[in-house]
Amino acid sequence: MKNMIRKHKIALILLFSVLFLSFSVKSKFFEVAKQIEIYNSLFKELNMYYVDEINPADLTDKAIKNTLKDLDPYTNFYNEQDVEDAKIRREGEYAGIGVSVYYTDKGIQLKEIYKGFSADKSGLKAGDIIISVDGQSLKNMERDELSMFLKGTPNTRVNAKVLRQGLVIDKILVREKVEVNPVPYYKMIDDETGYITLTRFNNKASSEVKKAFVALKEKGMKKLVFDLRSNPGGSLLEAINISNFFIPKGKTIVTTKAKIKKWSNNYRGSNDALDLEIPIVVLVNGSSASASEIVSGSLQDYDRAVIMGQRSFGKGLVQRQKELTYGTQLKLTISKYYTPSGRCIQELDYTNRDSKTGIVPKFSARGINAFKTANGRTVYDGGGIMPDVEIKLSEKTEATKALISSKALFNFATDYYYQNENIADSESFNFTKTDFKNFAKYLEKDTTFLTPQEKLFEEAYKSSKKSLISKEYESLKNKLVAQKLSAIKKNEDILTSLLQEEILLKYYYKEGVYENQLKNDETISEALNLLKNQQKYNQILSGK
Repeated sequence: MKNMIRKHKIALILLFSVLFLSFSVKSKFFEVAKQIEIYNSLFKELNMYYVDEINPADLTDKAIKNTLKDLDPYTNFYNEQDVEDAKIRREGEYAGIGVSVYYTDKGIQLKEIYKGFSADKSGLKAGDIIISVDGQSLKNMERDELSMFLKGTPNTRVNAKVLRQGLVIDKILVREKVEVNPVPYYKMIDDETGYITLTRFNNKASSEVKKAFVALKEKGMKKLVFDLRSNPGGSLLEAINISNFFIPKGKTIVTTKAKIKKWSNNYRGSNDALDLEIPIVVLVNGSSASASEIVSGSLQDYDRAVIMGQRSFGKGLVQRQKELTYGTQLKLTISKYYTPSGRCIQELDYTNRDSKTGIVPKFSARGINAFKTANGRTVYDGGGIMPDVEIKLSEKTEATKALISSKALFNFATDYYYQNENIADSESFNFTKTDFKNFAKYLEKDTTFLTPQEKLFEEAYKSSKKSLISKEYESLKNKLVAQKLSAIKKNEDILTSLLQEEILLKYYYKEGVYENQLKNDETISEALNLLKNQQKYNQILSGK
């Protein structure tokens, strides 16, 4: 009898559980349908009765992106043009003129000229602004419109008017197939040590790394410096393939854990390794993210390489594209990834963002957890991959962060190019302390680099009776400028390196930047010294 009663109780509990879950799911779907219906009715009323004409596509695009902005920054809606841009980044090729650009009110400003492509062959320079294409003015155009003008069918012509240093010149450009090589540079540093830099994980990443590695081995490479600094990531599959070059077949490289079971996976190396013995130093910095962290994290966990530089960015979130209607896409975060030792290296906890301040807390603020590598070394989670050998840099001030995100470095380098016809060769060029002082003077008049305090002060001044406080305004403005210049001076080491790169880019393309780094970069020099000291290298990886 007691067993019968117990069975009835269990059956009732199960029944109520099923009913509750069914009600919960139905309630959730009803709420989703309700909100969609509300938006549809609002959109219809706006479109019919609003006093001015509205752009439905633009309105929807902004509404969707505003909906997603409080989630993590990697969950995004892609309209048709965004989808095309994302495809180019993944596949690494498109038909264009061979440039990277800024979109401005005046038109398309050329940020970088790729060596040997149409823009370069036509004599275009970084800093040039394309203000007209085939008779169509580009002034005050939206970004989506501007992005369509330079890309198109191979072998088609572009008649462009270009603004350069106040003068308008005519250029005829020919669109051509542009391939973005994710391995733009590789070379032997000395008789035994090779250097490979990987700038992105597009669909060509693993094949280009393999090609570079094989070429260097043929030249006698016995040690490798693998540079992942400022690599923002990309394809998960390419990261797995590259890790597998140096990790045995069948070993776990990364694990993903998702809400949907089928998206939780354990990814293992599926191919025979290229080389399981060659000593490797992997370089990372604060801008090495995502796929870069999968590679550096897996090599660190298997004690297969020494990681050197600064703590990586800490992006442990995995995204997937979901096809939507009319050629649009949703790129959404579906899981977190974990290194072979079990570390999730995600730095920022977007789920617990402060709704009032918008501040996103760090997982590391709640404490970090210890894990063990294959050799028993202790490594930690809580935000990025911590290098085995840390190269200290000054800690960025808020003013320096604002400066780097502005166009001030680019503008200064462009002015420098037109004021100095010739500079030292790519290997020897050095941005001096005198140059940095000139840069500081330039910032006193620059209008593109404003700190948050300056922006607030500027807005307050615009809304005041200017004639009554003009003298006080100038005095306070000068004090704010002095404060920000003092703040960026604390990061002279970081800014000198960035300015040197920007200037070299104008004279010697990307190749010149890498040639200079190979001779003068402190981190590469430290990596080379470590690889020459086999005892110290082995000691780091053994944890003894």
